[in-house]
Amino acid sequence: MLLTDPAVTADDATSTALLNCLVREVCAPEQQVWPDEAHLVMRLPRAGVVLRAGLTRPPAGPTYRLAPPYEERREEEWIPAPWNRLANLVAGELELATGHPNPEFLAQVDDSHTALTAIVGSRGEPAADRYIGSEQSLVAGHRFHPSPKARQGSPADWLPYAPETGASFRPLWLAVPEHLVAEEGALDAFTALESYGPTVPPNRRLLPVHPWQLSLLADNPVLQRALADGSLLNLGPSELEAVPTSSVRTAYLPDADVFCKFSLDVRITNCVRKNAWYELTGAISLNDLLPPILEKLDATFLAEPAYRTITLPDRRLYEGLGVILRQGIKSLPGTPLLAGALTDPYSTVLADLPALSTLDGAQAWWDAYVAQVAPPVLSAYLDHGVVLEPHLQNVLICVDDDGMPIHAVFRDLEGTKLTAGHWDLSHIPARVAEALTYAPDRGWNRVVYCLLVNHLTEIAAAVADLHPALEQLLWRTARRHFATHEEHPQVRALLAGVPLPAKANLRTRWSRTADRGAAYVPVPNPLAVPRPL
Repeated sequence: MLLTDPAVTADDATSTALLNCLVREVCAPEQQVWPDEAHLVMRLPRAGVVLRAGLTRPPAGPTYRLAPPYEERREEEWIPAPWNRLANLVAGELELATGHPNPEFLAQVDDSHTALTAIVGSRGEPAADRYIGSEQSLVAGHRFHPSPKARQGSPADWLPYAPETGASFRPLWLAVPEHLVAEEGALDAFTALESYGPTVPPNRRLLPVHPWQLSLLADNPVLQRALADGSLLNLGPSELEAVPTSSVRTAYLPDADVFCKFSLDVRITNCVRKNAWYELTGAISLNDLLPPILEKLDATFLAEPAYRTITLPDRRLYEGLGVILRQGIKSLPGTPLLAGALTDPYSTVLADLPALSTLDGAQAWWDAYVAQVAPPVLSAYLDHGVVLEPHLQNVLICVDDDGMPIHAVFRDLEGTKLTAGHWDLSHIPARVAEALTYAPDRGWNRVVYCLLVNHLTEIAAAVADLHPALEQLLWRTARRHFATHEEHPQVRALLAGVPLPAKANLRTRWSRTADRGAAYVPVPNPLAVPRPL
């Protein structure tokens, strides 16, 4: 369930995210950070400023647990440093470090703060369904992103569709003439969804549309003409309820047990969230290629069997009205929970699991968790050349009645890639194949970052928040599950303790680099053991 603690503030969440990024990407690599009793002190070496934050517990792992108060050293005193002051200091340090400004940065941080303020002020009662509650519990968002809740548009536009507020909505149905329909994949998936829709006029097919999506396209003249002349018919809201998941644009329709990945074409956190034409085709290509391999991994990957869109003469409409269907969850064992919900500081999803109530139980829980999540990801890359993207919002963990992990579920074919040179993609259009592949080293960086830095490190820290004595022991347990792949040199390097690649969200936002080209910074490897004498 969601934690309705009035102490949750947009100011604190914004400050924490900024300082987490500053420590990881600037201060720690340049050895400008040190603990001081109950505080962490960090220096901005070029700006000549010293900051400090509270620590909720002594640092024992590779990630600090920062907390208010956030302060700046002025002469001999520590004075409060509000979130907007911290944003300006971070921007100043980055401009001095890189030699170029970024006029968008402070606006993005401000947008995120505005969104957090709206979210905190609009949160309702948590969903009774545990899975839906977990999807809608990410109030603070990415702990290592400078603007984790940046969301294009006014809160009045998107709050009715915000997962963090417990929202639900009814998709609209467009009736599209058959000759204007573009679709690929197992089209019976759409036939099943259409059975929940209104009666379809002759020679037309139904296209589910997100209401926010259609409002964002309302000024498009091609769309306006098509609606005015009856080429497209807006049949109004569906009788199906849709629940926005953590990604905002992907909604779960419980009655139909299907996900609709809509194309909102707005910037959310890092990227403009739309289904580009090559991503529509790419999802179906991967959905055809991967099942024989995914079946060997002893895990589930939620299939994306089909997409549908319209072929009016405007690519913005082809991409903006494209929707990808994704397999539902009702066939999964136990109760699926979003992995990210287990780590959000304003969620009690992890603490509510009975299995973690004791020290021994928490250790056994972690052992089971790593056993379900890590081996499929490693095997996919090392044995099959498949780059999964197992970050906290792309993994569901199925738990039994006591909360013990019993199965891992991976999702999102957009983030799934193939290792270049491992696969023959000559039958796929060149632009689609380009979007589907990573060079081997880049693919490995992505796997290690998502699995270890973004995911398992955060899960371990959340378990250690409940049982502080456990953190170092947790990583000794985790080594066993990585050691089963020790015949691969990449895994031997991990077990030897080489630094891990952490995605540099702060520096990527500053340089305005596309997410695919994001830089990485080295961070300590918790799998390391003491060096032999």
